[in-house]
Amino acid sequence: MKLLHLDSSITGEGSASRAISAAVVERLRETHADLDVVYRDLAAEPLPHMTLDTFLTLDTGEDVQQFLDADIVVIGAGFYNFTIPSQLKSWIDRIAVRGKTFAYGENGPVGLAKGKRVIVTLARGNVYGEGSPYVAYEHAETLLRSIFTFVGADVEFIVAEGLGRGEDARRVAIDGALQQVRHMIPSFAAPAAMAL
Repeated sequence: MKLLHLDSSITGEGSASRAISAAVVERLRETHADLDVVYRDLAAEPLPHMTLDTFLTLDTGEDVQQFLDADIVVIGAGFYNFTIPSQLKSWIDRIAVRGKTFAYGENGPVGLAKGKRVIVTLARGNVYGEGSPYVAYEHAETLLRSIFTFVGADVEFIVAEGLGRGEDARRVAIDGALQQVRHMIPSFAAPAAMAL
């Protein structure tokens, strides 16, 4: 079983998304002793932004093949200026590849990464969830859900939000996310109708 673990937060060891993504990987290791984990720190080793030369060679890129080879993908994502880190966007640009992860059929786009489970741990300083007055400003979960659904993967989210509202709020948010991790289904197949 292959797992691709990506972190993208720029805050290093103090990152909530990194702590939660690491907890997800450990939870999966509990039931999969043979788990082959590949770890990439997209903040420490950022990919260059998209250029025409890059775009023209995406179908032969190592990033898309690494994504396709993984049975499960765990992504730690910070939330900056209402969206994902640019380092993570650069990676996404390399895995959303026509003919590799999606194609166009008679009825429109078809995802080619079906059966792949993607778990995103998302950390937000304010509260942007449903019912929040700031929900329209949230462009990280919506973007990631759109892209992974588009390529056919099953995506789920573990969100810690309100982290910027003081130490008590931060601790409660992280503890709540870690509680979700402890109760997540550790199988490689995405659980049906799972709402994290």
